[in-house]
Amino acid sequence: MPTYSYRCKSCGHEFEELQKISDPRLVRCPNCGKDALVRDIGGGSGPVFKGSGFYGTDYKKKSSGETPETKPAKKESKEKPKTETKSPDSPPKKPSGDPPKSS
Repeated sequence: MPTYSYRCKSCGHEFEELQKISDPRLVRCPNCGKDALVRDIGGGSGPVFKGSGFYGTDYKKKSSGETPETKPAKKESKEKPKTETKSPDSPPKKPSGDPPKSS
C-alpha cells in the first residue's frame, strides 16, 4: 500500500496517510476540519537492486569516442630519471667489513 502526502490549503497542516490505491482521497483536514485537503505528488522511490549480480559499473556509459582502439596514448614523462652522480670532492668510500690486517 502506498503512503500519500496530504496538505491542507486552509491551515497548511501536512501529514501522510497509508492508503490503498482504490481508496478515495481524503478531503477533510484532521487539524482544522475544513474540506481543503490536497494530495501532494511525491517523487516516489527509485529502483532497488538486491542480490548478487548487480554492480554499479554494469550499466555505466563509456565516454563517447573512447574505445580501446581510439584511446589516446599515454603521455611519457617529460622529466628525465635522476641518476646518481659522485661528486669529485668526496673521498672514496672504504669497504666495511674486516679490520685491516697487520703484519
